[in-house]
Amino acid sequence: MFRDVAVVLDDRFQHLFKGSARLEKLYEGCRWAEGPAYFPAGRYLVWSDIPNDRMMRFDETSGSVSVFRHPAGYSNGNSVDRQGRLVTCEHGHRRVTRTEHDGSITVLASHHEGRRLNSPNDVVVKSDGSIWFTDPAYGIDSDYEGHKADSEVGACHVYRVDPHSGDLRVVADDFVRPNGIAFSPDETRLYVADTGATHVKDGPRHIRVFDVDADGNLTNGKVFATCTAGLFDGFRLDEAGRIWTSAGDGVHCYDPDGTLIGKILVPEGVANLVFGGPKRNRLYICATTSLYAIMLPVNGARTF
Repeated sequence: MFRDVAVVLDDRFQHLFKGSARLEKLYEGCRWAEGPAYFPAGRYLVWSDIPNDRMMRFDETSGSVSVFRHPAGYSNGNSVDRQGRLVTCEHGHRRVTRTEHDGSITVLASHHEGRRLNSPNDVVVKSDGSIWFTDPAYGIDSDYEGHKADSEVGACHVYRVDPHSGDLRVVADDFVRPNGIAFSPDETRLYVADTGATHVKDGPRHIRVFDVDADGNLTNGKVFATCTAGLFDGFRLDEAGRIWTSAGDGVHCYDPDGTLIGKILVPEGVANLVFGGPKRNRLYICATTSLYAIMLPVNGARTF
C-alpha cells in the first residue's frame, strides 16, 4: 500500500497521496534507467537505458514494453515539445536531437563556439520553443555511459537554443555538474540540479532556482534545496509548483517555499521521473534497473 512507502514530513503532504495507491514495478532489466518522456497522443512512455545504449517504450494501454531505439547514442534525458516531438540528450554523440514525426533526426545542438559539447544530460522545452539543457561530462568520463574523451568546452554549463535562429548560448556557467532541469508552471523560474558531489569532495548536491526574463536571461540564482539522501538528479513540477525530485531513497516532494514535505520511498535509487497519463497524475519513476509508477491525486504541470 502507498502508506507503506509514503513518508509524511509536513502536513502539506497529507493530501498528495491516497492510501489505496500502490507503487507498481512496470519493468526491470535496465542497467541505468533515465530520462522518461510521456507522449499523450499515443499514451506511451519512452525512457533511456544508458549503459545498454538503448531507449525503451512502455505502452500505457497494454502494459507492454519494447525497445524503442537501439543503438541510441547513449541517450540520457528526454522531453516532448509542444508539437509532440521527442527531444533527446545523447551522451554518445555529444548532442541534443529532435525526432521528427517521420522518424528523421534533426540535430539541435552539438557544438558551442566551435567546440564539441561534453555530454548533454537533461532537457526541457519552454512554451516559446526554446530548448534548455544541461551539459555535464558524465558521458565522456568513461565508456560506461558514452565514449571516454577529453572535454573540449573545458567546463560544464547550462545552455539555451534560440527557437528562431537556432543559436546556442550559455545561460549559466557556474555549475560543477549541472544535471536535472525544469521550469516552474508559469515559466518565470528555472530549477537546475548540481550533482558536483560526484566529482568534488563536499561538492554541491542541491537544486538551484533562477528568475527567467522574456529574453531567456537568468538572474537572482540561489540554492532552493539540498538533498538529504544521496543526490538530486532529474525532477518535474506539479500544477501547484511543487517539485517532485529523484533522490537516493526515492522521490522527494518539495513545497514551492523549499520545504521538504514528504517522500515516496522506492526500493532502488531514483534517477528521473515524469508525470503522465491522460490526466497527468500518474508519476513514472526511472530507478536504477527498473521503471515504476504510482497514481497521485495531483496533476503534473502542463508541458504538452
